[in-house]
Amino acid sequence: MLAYIARRIVYVVPIVISVALVCFLLVHITPGDPLVAVLPADASQELAAQLRTAYGFDRPLPVQFGLWLLRALHGDLGNSIATGRPVLAEVMRAVGNTVTLAIAAAIIGFTMGILLGLIAGYFRETWIDKVATSFAIAGVSVPHYWLGMLLVIIFSVQLNWLPAVGAGPSGSNSWAWDWAHLKYLVLPAITTSVIPMGIVTRTVRALTGDILSQDFVEALRAKGLHERGVFRHVIKNAAPTALAVMGLQLGYMLGGSILIETVFSWPGSGFLLNSAIFQRDLPLLQGTILILALFFVFLNLLVDIAQAAIDPRIKRG
Repeated sequence: MLAYIARRIVYVVPIVISVALVCFLLVHITPGDPLVAVLPADASQELAAQLRTAYGFDRPLPVQFGLWLLRALHGDLGNSIATGRPVLAEVMRAVGNTVTLAIAAAIIGFTMGILLGLIAGYFRETWIDKVATSFAIAGVSVPHYWLGMLLVIIFSVQLNWLPAVGAGPSGSNSWAWDWAHLKYLVLPAITTSVIPMGIVTRTVRALTGDILSQDFVEALRAKGLHERGVFRHVIKNAAPTALAVMGLQLGYMLGGSILIETVFSWPGSGFLLNSAIFQRDLPLLQGTILILALFFVFLNLLVDIAQAAIDPRIKRG
């Protein structure tokens, strides 16, 4: 197992370097001057040249990338052009809010997805299966932003049960585990959980139905094994694939949803990324993309290790 983990970690190193290179190049190939966000309309050429030198934009791209990567390895992602604050502090605060939202959405989406998938798999081709599958199809078909706005209209505007926007009372961006803050989490978490719920439902349904149709399940039942024992075997065989799918979905949620966080004004990484794009804030844009990409890479690493721990055939292969 330790050898397998070591190999997976070694494989991650070139991926991380490639991710950093892509993050750096993506924001440089877009048109426009990033200094527009901080330069006054009547700025002189001399001032623009001084700022370009100060931010290192006058150097060749390979030199810029090398210096940026070296600083990033030391935890320095530069300062935001728009606000002047350290990029790392801005990104980590936003990522913390996104992680809170993603965990809440994962609890809702994965729980409902596993439950509906198991029920649909055990009762395939019945009305129960059709109802569960309908929920799954609706989950992956309904646009996120539309569902978010609909929930705001119903629960915030008409019923006045839950707040519509923000992450805390009085526009606070900080988080605390109390009802005053949790009620701001309900609507965005439900909205974010819908697509993962649908995908997990369809995956678990297909896995459950396939496993139940295999010969070893019939053999277990023929030997008189209780249905709860059969259920444990189904869970154990379905777990590696289901875990991989849930890991990917959690990665997408940790990446932040620009539309959902914008609809609910949730101060997460998606909302920050949206602001950085419109402000042409290159350091903030680069730092946000890099941190989110690294989250995704290392989450996949953890999922690979967890799969190998559950299914010994993976690490032997």
